[in-house]
Amino acid sequence: MPSLARLAALLGGLAFCVSAMAADVDAESYGYPLANPFEATIATTPPELRPTLPADGDISQRDYSVRLRPDREFELLDNFWPVTRLHYRLAQQKGRAPLIFIIAGTGAHYASGTTEYLKKLFYGAGFHVVQLSSPTSYDFMAAASRSATPGYSPDDADDLYRVMQAVRAQHPKLEVSEFLLTGYSLGALHAAFVSQIDETRRAFDFKRVLLLNPPVNLYTSITNLDKLVQTKVQGIDNSTNFYDLVLSKLTRYFNDKGYLDINEAMLYDFQQSTERLSDEQMAMLIGTSFRFSSADIVFTSDLLNRRGLITPRDYRITESTSLTPFFQMALRCDFDCYIAEQLMPMWRARHDGGSLNQLVDKSSMYALEEYLRGSDKVSVMHNADDLILGQGDIGFLRRTFGDRLTLYPRGGHCGNLNYRVNADAMLEFFRG
Repeated sequence: MPSLARLAALLGGLAFCVSAMAADVDAESYGYPLANPFEATIATTPPELRPTLPADGDISQRDYSVRLRPDREFELLDNFWPVTRLHYRLAQQKGRAPLIFIIAGTGAHYASGTTEYLKKLFYGAGFHVVQLSSPTSYDFMAAASRSATPGYSPDDADDLYRVMQAVRAQHPKLEVSEFLLTGYSLGALHAAFVSQIDETRRAFDFKRVLLLNPPVNLYTSITNLDKLVQTKVQGIDNSTNFYDLVLSKLTRYFNDKGYLDINEAMLYDFQQSTERLSDEQMAMLIGTSFRFSSADIVFTSDLLNRRGLITPRDYRITESTSLTPFFQMALRCDFDCYIAEQLMPMWRARHDGGSLNQLVDKSSMYALEEYLRGSDKVSVMHNADDLILGQGDIGFLRRTFGDRLTLYPRGGHCGNLNYRVNADAMLEFFRG
């Protein structure tokens, strides 16, 4: 029986006047078929409307690793030994080509589904591609983060920039004509901060930067996703929980199909069946996926910093130790809890930080408003119905980016990234 965690992993990986008008895409001419933002977020694009991509066997690619925190090799617990080095994936063209860095979304590994899709899209267009884990993933936190407490965007971006420099240094013979940068969801916000850093350090001099479905106000986006877990779902009572309900639906669906295969195409087909999830059920599924990612951050940050909030400081964890009780505790600590107990104390100690509002402002797109308004190389592609956007966010994007904002009428959160129209627009942007 497929686990909810496997299903949740497929989701990862996470509405508006200016003189220069944004490129608003008309709903009728756009053609993306899923008008329900929850459904779009989960099922993404029908298979027949996706771009043609190269097969894995046709891509010259390999996983590499860099050592950024050698001290962690002596500090980390035994069960963290695989992530004392940060791994990444490089897909390499035969000759000279542009190189694009892809930054994954919240909690996502460098080889997650969305990052793999973007790699295939850009590699098929002739680019070298480097796939990077999110600073909120456990492997990045352990092997690359200086604080192991993600959430303060300037620090997260600085860690990413050092990773990118290490990657470049590891491949001195790679023929690069120019450097490009993109990220999706939280990775898009990180890409904006990385781009600003590069304006002064000039290690890459990025020619073009594309932000795909970024949060504007980081706290608003987190709150939106966290609230989805609290959705009231019909059919759930004291004897039937949410997981039982979803897994029962999947069981009946697979029994009717006669085989078991969980992928994005299946999720789209599932939503066309009689077992389809309601809006409330889809909302809770998306929220649960985000809560799993949050719990991973809560647990990993506490463990790496020996804070004793989830795991006692003197508790000996080995490879045979069951982490389930600790993860269950972490699940009870939502992102507000993480901010209050781990992120705020770290930020105040390292940066002489102040209030929550100051932390939110410095970690959100507001902190980059002047830079983004004046930087012609940075553009945004977003959806009007994205679940992570709050009141005034699209207005901010319009004022800040003008005609460098492409606003699609539907697609939920990153659900239309693999729609042919969006894929063509991404490639056109980077080809200039």
